[in-house]
Amino acid sequence: MKKILLMAMMLLGCITMATAQKPAEIKFEKLTHNFGKFSEKNAVVECSFSFTNIGESPLVVNQAVPSCGCTVAEYTKTPIQPGEKGEVKVIYNGTGKFPGHFKKSITIRTNGAVEMTRLYIEGDMEGESGTEQ
Repeated sequence: MKKILLMAMMLLGCITMATAQKPAEIKFEKLTHNFGKFSEKNAVVECSFSFTNIGESPLVVNQAVPSCGCTVAEYTKTPIQPGEKGEVKVIYNGTGKFPGHFKKSITIRTNGAVEMTRLYIEGDMEGESGTEQ
């Protein structure tokens, strides 16, 4: 009986130690990018959001979901080891959209301690005459 109890305690200790490792954690350099003013003639603009895994486990970005079809997000698909960097590239296409101010979000889902982070892009697209309409 003592041997079974001792084995159970050892097994429980091993499981506890294996799960005690801190999870992955994503930290972005910035959460918002402002494109400023740009012309309707050059309606496609892009930016990048860099991040670091500040946790102790590999970080996996599962999804990068834009709030609308005019925005596309590409992201690092391979696991990011602790201390390493990754990137989310965002492309906004204002072709066919009304000139003026816009603000869009990109929802990032990871296996990290904080599973969801929102990034934002915004800007002012000017009409072909150089003014907002």
